[in-house]
Amino acid sequence: MRFTRRLLAALTPLAAGAFIPAASAAAQDYPSRPVTLIVPFSAGGGVDAIARLLAEKLRDTLKQNIVVENKPGASGMLGAQYVAKAAPDGYTLLLGSAGETAINPYVYKGRMLYSPEKDLAPVTLVTRVPNVLVAGPSLQASSVAELVERARAKPGALTYATSGVGNPQHLNGELLQSLAGITMVHVPYKGASGQLADVASGNVDMTFVSYAGAAPFIQGGRVKALAVTSATRASFARDIPAIAETPGLSAYALENWFGLYAPARTPPAVVQRVYEAVRDALADPALAQRLREQGGEPAPLPPAEFAAFIASESKQYAAIVERADITADK
Repeated sequence: MRFTRRLLAALTPLAAGAFIPAASAAAQDYPSRPVTLIVPFSAGGGVDAIARLLAEKLRDTLKQNIVVENKPGASGMLGAQYVAKAAPDGYTLLLGSAGETAINPYVYKGRMLYSPEKDLAPVTLVTRVPNVLVAGPSLQASSVAELVERARAKPGALTYATSGVGNPQHLNGELLQSLAGITMVHVPYKGASGQLADVASGNVDMTFVSYAGAAPFIQGGRVKALAVTSATRASFARDIPAIAETPGLSAYALENWFGLYAPARTPPAVVQRVYEAVRDALADPALAQRLREQGGEPAPLPPAEFAAFIASESKQYAAIVERADITADK
């Protein structure tokens, strides 16, 4: 028995040492086969469009096929859970929104299917996507300042649509109410097309939505763009002011964003390899322009900085969710 224990004690460091070169070799060979990029939403949406644009370029930078696979459901949690349970080898990645890692833990406290901090490894931020506040004919306001004035005159009379409870659009509305000291009625929808159509027809006063979704309605004169939700004007829509330009609302800043994740315990060298590939892909002017056409600003961050970014964003989201008592558990 003593001999066996001594032998195991002697062999353990050797086994650990043997693992290091093996892991290093695996990272050097990565990727040696196709990589699956999971999109936790349906095909044809904004996240899907960004994923396919990125995958197309990554095929060149990684010299390997990138397969985009949609796994929608449960506000993005089904797709995120799938990646969280995948082998930590870098061959299954997640392109997720702010919801899957930074908002859902506070909105779906009793229904989370995974732990973002424990089960997913941040790889890189890909793009920041400010929403646009657009108004329909029922709202007699041509600026955020006029909107706030009308909302203060008739508390609870104005309505704003979003694509669901607890998503960035909903938080956009709650943050505006909090900073402006106004009260509006939230009208959640199941998709952007429905909410935009109802705003254009005057059934709902306004909505927060991606620029890509709103652009046809804005250009067709069916709705008017009042402001973007980023701290400053977006490069793809310089003529639209930021909400923060409104007197008294200089602290307003809340964007959606999309980032890349790997399963926890993926070798750091593999994570770094993927980050560098994405960084190089986003440096391509053609891809950057196509992302801007989708309403996004390319914004790659190294893994550690992306993790810090998520933590910072999570604090803001948590405060808004708590203040507005937003929950999907009821």
